[in-house]
Amino acid sequence: MADHKNKDKDIDLHSGVETTGHEWDGIKELNIPAPRWWLVMFAITCIWAVGYWIVYPAWPTLSGYTKGTLGWSSYKKLAEEQAEITSLRGELAAKIKSHSLEEIQNDPELYAFAIAGGKTMFKENCAACHGTGAAGGRGYPNLNDDDWMWGGDLESIYHTIKVGIRSTHEDTRTSQMPEFGEILKHDEISSVADHVLSLSSGKGDSEQGAAIFKQNCASCHGDTGHGGRQVGAPNLADAIWLYGGDKASIMQQVTNPRHGVMPTWETRLPDETIKQLSIYVHSLGGGEADKPKE
Repeated sequence: MADHKNKDKDIDLHSGVETTGHEWDGIKELNIPAPRWWLVMFAITCIWAVGYWIVYPAWPTLSGYTKGTLGWSSYKKLAEEQAEITSLRGELAAKIKSHSLEEIQNDPELYAFAIAGGKTMFKENCAACHGTGAAGGRGYPNLNDDDWMWGGDLESIYHTIKVGIRSTHEDTRTSQMPEFGEILKHDEISSVADHVLSLSSGKGDSEQGAAIFKQNCASCHGDTGHGGRQVGAPNLADAIWLYGGDKASIMQQVTNPRHGVMPTWETRLPDETIKQLSIYVHSLGGGEADKPKE
């Protein structure tokens, strides 16, 4: 009987192992059972899967899905994590509100929070004029350089953001340049433009222009054209121009000056947000005075 059974089996001549009877191009499939360890692991995973289905949400139903005995869900976990973040942000925002700009700058945790929040608020409220990288544009100041009409230290930046420039705020910062087109002749404006250009280039000066500048412009911009922050007079000797630095642009500004407007943010943003914006703008590279060390 045993010999008869063995005759019914197809035994591989090379390995001596029974085959399944399947053969492809002379290659036979050996009938080798799965390893015991693999069968044990398979059984464990099946048991684990059943346990997971019971404990955690798993199966869809007509009205939703099975909730599991623990009542856990990714939505619930997300809500808990968001609540934790909101609570932490609230605590840090309260500290920002109660601390001075200098204290915020010297506190690594508050400073990092202010930079992150200020960057977000800048994109939402300031980037439309100053650009996402704060590089500004024609008529909009570049906040990355060292040229500040009203000062680039933290307190000055904070005050400028708060009250604005030529805004509706009662304490707004205001500077007014006269229309010299009604005061000076065309050739005089041309001469003073040559002198203004020479302040940064050191060449092409006009003796007539220098005299006109001293008589009409030096009271605000200074004898050397380095400006005056008390009245918001720009520095004319650094080759940084708000409305263009070619002669035609300078003549236009002298003849019929343009005056930009920055809104007051005191009525639009809470004080802690204005502080964050001030910290962020100050950190861009052009902010004056010492910055916190990394």
